Amino acid sequence: MMPATTPAWGQPMQAPAYNAVQPRTTLQNANVAAPASVSPAAGAGKPKKVEWPPEVRDYVRRAFDPKTAVPGVTNPEMQTKLKETISYYAERNMLDTIPWTTFPLPQQLLADERKNALVSPTHNGFTNGLSSLRLQGTDSQANTSPSTLRKRKSQDPDELAQQSQASQPPWHKTNLESRMTFANGPNEKRQKKAAASDVSSKLDQAELEKRRQRFNLGKPGSNKTKPWGASAKDEDEMPTGPVVGTNMALEKSYFRLTAPPKAETVRPLHILEKTLAMLTKKWRAEKNYNYICNQFKSLRQDLTVQHIKNAFTVKVYETHARISLEKGDTGEYNQCQTQLKALYAQNLGGNPAEFMAYRILYFVYTCNKTDMNDMLAELTPADKKHPWIKHALDVRSALALGNYHRFFRLYLEAQNLGGYLMDLSIERERLAALANMSRAYVTIALRFLTDELAFDNDEACREFLESHGAQNIIEKKADEKGGYQFRVKLREAAAGFEQLRAAAFSKVDIKGQI
Repeated sequence: MMPATTPAWGQPMQAPAYNAVQPRTTLQNANVAAPASVSPAAGAGKPKKVEWPPEVRDYVRRAFDPKTAVPGVTNPEMQTKLKETISYYAERNMLDTIPWTTFPLPQQLLADERKNALVSPTHNGFTNGLSSLRLQGTDSQANTSPSTLRKRKSQDPDELAQQSQASQPPWHKTNLESRMTFANGPNEKRQKKAAASDVSSKLDQAELEKRRQRFNLGKPGSNKTKPWGASAKDEDEMPTGPVVGTNMALEKSYFRLTAPPKAETVRPLHILEKTLAMLTKKWRAEKNYNYICNQFKSLRQDLTVQHIKNAFTVKVYETHARISLEKGDTGEYNQCQTQLKALYAQNLGGNPAEFMAYRILYFVYTCNKTDMNDMLAELTPADKKHPWIKHALDVRSALALGNYHRFFRLYLEAQNLGGYLMDLSIERERLAALANMSRAYVTIALRFLTDELAFDNDEACREFLESHGAQNIIEKKADEKGGYQFRVKLREAAAGFEQLRAAAFSKVDIKGQI
């Protein structure tokens, strides 16, 4: 049987056996009577519209201005911070006392909080963000943050205890003695730290000693080694300027430096000038590239350690670059041309137009479109009219347009040593031309290929085809005069030429090696 206090279904509910009590929403004492001007009827009505000061409105407008956006701070984060900041001062009736025109914007406050969190991660983020308020002269008000205000709304001791317990880090919730794992008290822990510090210091000293031995400096305060050829008077002072060589030998092998150079191993400028003249004569007479390259690298090293940058330096790098091009050593050539570009920028003389044309052809060979575009942007109208540079630009344009006929005509007209650079890419361009021609011709005379692809003679063209596995497409046919001629069946080898072209245009590294 149901209790008497429970109504049956369909019957009206009886009045509850309790009185409704309005919950407290303020910190006011319940025993203090409410002001007479405030009545329940007034509180139940529509809330009064808040009139914000003009300075606050301008502050909000500047906060939403895209010009004041801070990277890394999202718009929702900024809005939340803006609302929290304004509400914080509105609750204290301080909106008219804050200098809003100079007050940091919410995105700036968030950025400052994150910086402070990196420096002091144990501090509360919003407290760090409000540190700027103290700079505005509101130290006493700023110490009460909005987060602290929300905590103070609840005066229940049990709730405060739970909040305090939740805010404690995990290592504060256990007994101190239970966290002590050492047997002999704190002294053992300090001893362990000291032992670890000793091991670290010994390792640092060992590394320092290895470094001294590597640079042959000796121990601090010793006069075992005089760095940079210093005299007895200044042996403890490292020189501030470059080393000045005293070596009088014309020939010196190249060794990579592993210590500061000594004056007795470096040749002065007047000796280096004689060395260059000697190396130039030896190259013309003997053509021993390994020896010449080693001597030029040593010569360049002596110039570098003495900080010599003049017309003679330009001449050394230009000569070494030309010799490297003759032997196809693109690695050494690339090192020389990189230094020459910096030397030409200092107006030290030389032949900048010649090597500017070489740079364009080198970028054509390496298929470096990025550096090519940068190079084209640096050219002046006068540079483009120079015959050597114009030839290199025409080569680039012919390949960009796929005009292989124009490319091979320019190959035969190469300026200076540009033909050596074009030789590096001539094979792949011939394969690319054959792949294009195989889609336009069924058969073609071998003589036509010889002229079109800039071969010296028919035999060289035939050897090129046979070396790439195309010997089966060459046939011998009789002509009307009773003789014979060779013809090439290009259409049958179209797929093979496409594969050869794809393999030839593989990536090229900075040294020009495929």
